[in-house]
Amino acid sequence: MIRPSRSLPFCLVALSLVTAASSGSGGVAHSDASPPSGQRPGPPSDNAERPVTFDRDIAPIVFHDCANCHHAGEASPFTLLTYDDVKSHARQIAAVVRKRQMPPWLPEEGELKFADELRLTDRQISLFQEWIDDGEKEGDAADLPTRPNFVEGWQLGKPDLILTAEKPYLLPAGGDDNYWNFIFRAPVDRVRWLKAMEIRAGDKKLIHHANVLVDRTQSVRHLEKEAGAGFGGMELEIESESFDPDSHFLFWKPGTVPYVEPDGMALRLDKDTDLVLNTHMQPSGKAEKVQPTIGLYFTDVPASIFPMLLQLENDRALDIPAGAKDFVVTDDFTLPVDVDLLAIYPHAHYLGKDLLGYATLPDGSTKTLIHIPQWDLNWQAVFRYTAPVRLPKGTTVAMKYTYDNSEDNIANPNHPPQRVMAGNRARDEMAHLWLQVIPLKASESDPDPRKTLLEAFARHRVAKNPADFEAHYNLAAMLQARGQLDDAIAEYSRAVELHPNDATANNSLGGALLATGDSGEAIAHFNLALKMRPDYFDAHYNLGNALIATNDFHGAIEQFRAAVRLHPDDADAEANLGGALGETGQYAEAKTHLERALEINPNHVLARENLEQLKQLMPAK
Repeated sequence: MIRPSRSLPFCLVALSLVTAASSGSGGVAHSDASPPSGQRPGPPSDNAERPVTFDRDIAPIVFHDCANCHHAGEASPFTLLTYDDVKSHARQIAAVVRKRQMPPWLPEEGELKFADELRLTDRQISLFQEWIDDGEKEGDAADLPTRPNFVEGWQLGKPDLILTAEKPYLLPAGGDDNYWNFIFRAPVDRVRWLKAMEIRAGDKKLIHHANVLVDRTQSVRHLEKEAGAGFGGMELEIESESFDPDSHFLFWKPGTVPYVEPDGMALRLDKDTDLVLNTHMQPSGKAEKVQPTIGLYFTDVPASIFPMLLQLENDRALDIPAGAKDFVVTDDFTLPVDVDLLAIYPHAHYLGKDLLGYATLPDGSTKTLIHIPQWDLNWQAVFRYTAPVRLPKGTTVAMKYTYDNSEDNIANPNHPPQRVMAGNRARDEMAHLWLQVIPLKASESDPDPRKTLLEAFARHRVAKNPADFEAHYNLAAMLQARGQLDDAIAEYSRAVELHPNDATANNSLGGALLATGDSGEAIAHFNLALKMRPDYFDAHYNLGNALIATNDFHGAIEQFRAAVRLHPDDADAEANLGGALGETGQYAEAKTHLERALEINPNHVLARENLEQLKQLMPAK
């Protein structure tokens, strides 16, 4: 008789736990500091005989380093595009550049160089005061460089696809930091490759920052009370039913210039994928409507280079006493493979003072990856290196963050200072350092270095925090992919103990149990997954297979029918429904579903074999 069978979709499940103030997840930020045009202007030639003028000396600096934020439509309070603009703020500009508060560039200068640095030289800084002392002369128009042209609307031109939040969110007039998630249902009918994403989050005076998370399984839709309305919250779990580690920064803040990925590093966008825009908003004093849009730019060049995001963090160590001036938090991780480091994103809140990321190489030497001696949350950004930084296997990457919870910290939100711990509010704290790396193969015969890296990182996190659900889950998935089912079941079980009602964890544990022949226990976990998520395709499909293993074909038919309703174009679900119907003698309907499976996938071996058997069983017409 017909025995429907298919490999269960439990091969590897990568669960991304991403915070809006930290991702990435999933995920993908664009560089925040790109200049409007051209190369950095060199310092003008020194000539004591002639005065400093705007056209020759000041305009090149302002146009390159200031105008990107100081133009109409940006969050800055005034424009700096003309002589009169700059003259009216001359003394203010001279003061803030002298203190290096402007332009907002946080990393200290070091051996490793970042793309699009906005760091002024000592000579450039001194020119502003000299210009004031010389009478703020305008100069000769022939010396004036071309004024930057800022495109209204889409900075990269008209997108290939524009997504708009279905319903606006009404930001309250007052209150604390506000986090809202907008779900964009990407209408693509096949796999597409994204080379760029432009985020238009809304009024730049309301939106502090935002980031996009890629949700390939629509795992957070159930959080919406009303379809298309979005949902609140900062910390999200974005689940994936396949090996799909976070890979790209998708981050926006006022002044962000969209980043175009190089050929070979496009982001995959699957059919039925949701893009979740997590926004951090700050009330303006009156109720405001926020309805973001996202522009997608496609390429025909598929990904051939697959980066990963690693997050060093130690939020559990954040318990900062009131008055503490030098509270230190650290984390470190030893790389199991060679990697190329592409970009780095440090994150803390208002108590952050000195943020250091560094690497200790196998030979004992150290390399500073980033050092921010005066952290400012308002100028957080993704920093991309001008060239990949090779870190060999055995390198230990580390973070050392120092926090100031005293009255001396002018950014301290609490007066007098109060005890501060980790949390999602801006007045809480975080200790995160994200690294975008490309894991490298030592030889062609080596396994996927991304899996090696993810497993080692999961073990690192489990050892650091045994209550880390995500780490147990990812470690289980890696072990299962290697065929170590008993070890995988132990890790999945620990994940379920930590989050008993997590649908994906229960489904994955059930799949691993079913693979060992424990159908009864597997069925219990599949049922629990469906209790949490009644529309969970994989749980219906897997439960159908588990019921077949116990010869409950009628129960299996019910589950496969549900799977087909949810994914009518899934050939495996159609084939297994047809097979189960054949087992119960419902030959005519079985034939319909087996033929449907072959319409979807003409090469579906199981459907073709079962259909041939079915023809032998059906009475001749």
